[in-house]
Amino acid sequence: MIIHSFLCWAETAKVAERTRAASALGRAYRQRSLKGPDQHAAEMAMTFLLDDPSPKVRLALAEAIADSAETPRSLILPLASDQPEIAYTVIFRSPVLTDDDLVDIAARGTPEIRGVIAARRQLSPAVSAAIVEIGGLAEMLILLDNPHAHLIARTLRRIAERYGHEPRAREALLQRDALPSDVRHILIEKVGQALALSGLVRSVVGGERVDRIAREACDNAAVEMAGSSPQAELPRLVAHLRDTGRLTPAFLLQALVTGRIDFFAAAIVILSTLNERRVRSILSDGRLHAIRALFQSAGLSPEIGALFAEAVLLWRVERSRLLGSETTGVAADLLVRLGQTRTALSGSPAVRAILEQLSIAERRRGARAYANQVVREAA
Repeated sequence: MIIHSFLCWAETAKVAERTRAASALGRAYRQRSLKGPDQHAAEMAMTFLLDDPSPKVRLALAEAIADSAETPRSLILPLASDQPEIAYTVIFRSPVLTDDDLVDIAARGTPEIRGVIAARRQLSPAVSAAIVEIGGLAEMLILLDNPHAHLIARTLRRIAERYGHEPRAREALLQRDALPSDVRHILIEKVGQALALSGLVRSVVGGERVDRIAREACDNAAVEMAGSSPQAELPRLVAHLRDTGRLTPAFLLQALVTGRIDFFAAAIVILSTLNERRVRSILSDGRLHAIRALFQSAGLSPEIGALFAEAVLLWRVERSRLLGSETTGVAADLLVRLGQTRTALSGSPAVRAILEQLSIAERRRGARAYANQVVREAA
């Protein structure tokens, strides 16, 4: 009888009256003040209001029931597909919408719809990942600014891959606490690529020199990252550098001679497929033939493996000598002493190239450190 009376009344009621009725009906349903037959009647009446010709009425209904987890899906889903203002209300607030619902809505929706989803008060890793895959820059920025969005490492990496060249996206990523090291390296690479592709920079500095500067800067940043990243993140960083072609023999040797031993060990673990305990044991106490065999199992050629073995033995001596003190000069000392071992290795152009490359890089680092010290003393 109640639903019959409501339907008869709604046929002649004005928009303002129907809007107030929709709001009151929705609030009563949300507050669970209706029981038994009255609750069923209310659901029927609200279902009837889904077809109301006035969007004001449908918006009032959406605002009244959007926050309730008890609202039937038969009401929420149509409202989520209604006109934008109505749909935004439900999509942003309704706990009834599942991850599958939100992913589907995002896939077939507009950028504005995806932005509303990205701003939801609770956002699962699956929905966040879907937004990242199909959304644009605006949605990415909303997602990164949402403290309730659960963004796992893989999702952050994908954002960096897609939008790391955008300054606003880089800034938003770098502001996050505990950003994974491989994501930081992707951002560094994006900056290097932007520099290398700049027409003005290439015309002033020269294309080949810009490429070299960008590559060296990225490598140096990666080495610094290798020394500052938490132990748990090193395997991910190693895998990222390997997949991007950065894990070269020269890079590994640079990491070794500059004291990034944990990173170096993690790299050899991944490249050799030996367990970490075995690799660390060989690097710390293994004999020369065991060290060379380890590097060969990591895919290094015999002559490069011999160079690495010499570097490991020299590092052991330096480590003991400088126990408890700074190791900033170790790289230069090691490079000089490595150069003195060339009797067995001098036949390899690859070895000579690596040593020369590292020697030049070390000299340039030393010169920059000296210049900075002079400037500080003069200030």
